[in-house]
Amino acid sequence: MSQPQSRPIQLHYWPTPNGWKISIMLEECGLPYEVIPVNIGRGEQFKPEFLALSPNNKMPAILDPEGPGGAPISVFESGAILQYLGRKTGLFYPADERGRVEVEQWLFWQMAGLGPMAGQAHHFRIYAPEKIPYAIERYTKEVHRLYGVMDRRLADRPFLAGDYSIADIACIGWAKLWERQGQDIKEFPHVAGWLERVLARPAVKRGLALNAEDRAKIDFATDAQAQSVLFGQRPAG
Repeated sequence: MSQPQSRPIQLHYWPTPNGWKISIMLEECGLPYEVIPVNIGRGEQFKPEFLALSPNNKMPAILDPEGPGGAPISVFESGAILQYLGRKTGLFYPADERGRVEVEQWLFWQMAGLGPMAGQAHHFRIYAPEKIPYAIERYTKEVHRLYGVMDRRLADRPFLAGDYSIADIACIGWAKLWERQGQDIKEFPHVAGWLERVLARPAVKRGLALNAEDRAKIDFATDAQAQSVLFGQRPAG
């Protein structure tokens, strides 16, 4: 980043594994930001003003008043936001093509694999009103396979792409919830070591702590309104 950011980035956020990606990245980069809570348990992700930023009605999203060329820009999808902030600051996202490809492989691995599969494991193990053994076993086993992939990757390097990067930032919020996914971290000693290294970073601690009190306000396992919004409601329009 050639000049310091003078106006804060708007972070539309709720404390979830995907929201944590961006709160951690903003803390790691030292960028000024303001939080605009999006209470996903009460349907705030369907408000027109949020849909203007995130047409997929998913948070997080950002609005950077000092985007490319000095003009405002909004970005949705957590992986795209990480890439944007990495390019903007020159941090945690290499400029050289080989280094960038190395990071992107593991970023997209999280976006297409670890996040969706862990999310389904959470759903069927914890939130689903009907416990379906096949679904629980299916997603628990797939998450187990993905942790095995990560464990092998981390056997000879401290972080997923060698150096700490947006790939690690993308994964940490999901991986720290391994117990909810039915995993035994002792089976994955290299992942366990990686978790310890990443979670010890001060910026990661701050990012994970952001609006932590909101996470306790709604029990998605028992709150009927939240379940209707997240698991059954369709946006109007």
